[in-house]
Amino acid sequence: MPFNQKPHKFNAKINTVTIGSGDKTVTLGGDCTFPFYTFDAPSENSPKVGVEISDMGMEGMSAGISAYYEGATTMAEIAKKAVEMEGADFLVLSLEGGDPNGADKSVDELISVVKEVADAVDFPLVVEGCKNVEKDAELLPKVADVLQGRNVLILSEKEENYKAIGAAAGLAYNQIVGAESAVDINLAKQLNVITTQLGVKPEKIVMNIGSAAAGYGYEYVVSTMDRIKGAALSQNDAMLQMPIITPVSSETYGVKEATASEADMPEWGSQDDRAVGMEVITAAADLAAGSDAVILRHPQSVKTIAKMIKELV
Repeated sequence: MPFNQKPHKFNAKINTVTIGSGDKTVTLGGDCTFPFYTFDAPSENSPKVGVEISDMGMEGMSAGISAYYEGATTMAEIAKKAVEMEGADFLVLSLEGGDPNGADKSVDELISVVKEVADAVDFPLVVEGCKNVEKDAELLPKVADVLQGRNVLILSEKEENYKAIGAAAGLAYNQIVGAESAVDINLAKQLNVITTQLGVKPEKIVMNIGSAAAGYGYEYVVSTMDRIKGAALSQNDAMLQMPIITPVSSETYGVKEATASEADMPEWGSQDDRAVGMEVITAAADLAAGSDAVILRHPQSVKTIAKMIKELV
């Protein structure tokens, strides 16, 4: 007896959020099925891949990444090469140099970098803070200000600084707010609730629900994304229907598989290949679990994940 597949579509759907302006935009979300369930319904907007660059330039980057950017010495030149990467849908500028426990660059220094990159490319742009709550509360509203009209995504607003960042990015300067929580469905929903209570529209919010490198407590990421997508679609929970973006490279390039040198671990093979493997595996898992966009660094990772997405949708 033949098996008849019944399409399983939900009445609810994930919000669509468009990043960028003019003819250079990218849209996240919009689906009414689980990830890659194209046998139930066509995907409205396939998952997207972002390329991350840092205000620190090539400092600390792997050999393969540095080789790709060879000859690029300014942030403008780095940005131009990044948007030419095969498979890239949007550009991510990380302002990690602002971390008070790191390079501790001033806000003015970082804003200069933001302007330089924004002037160099007209690609859809995401700007990520330094991950220090206090510094980001000062920095990211100024980023939202200088990028007025570009419709950029500002990462990340947290519960500790949501009033400063949410009010500036989502209201004063009409940018998109990236709401970051720590791998917990209740925390993700609570941050969306209080952000909308500020007056930010749900259609101007993208969630970063947290991540981990594959093999490093990653089951919590999968279960959280799965519960969020399930509640958004099957329960029509409006406070969980924001698309999800996941910074992958910041996690995978910090684990031993990516950082151990070939001299220290010769049996593990090429360090660059290991780093790409960790990035690709984690990104693929994030997308299968429910992420609508992933942020990567290595050109081989970007190309591989973009090809995977194309094959599956």
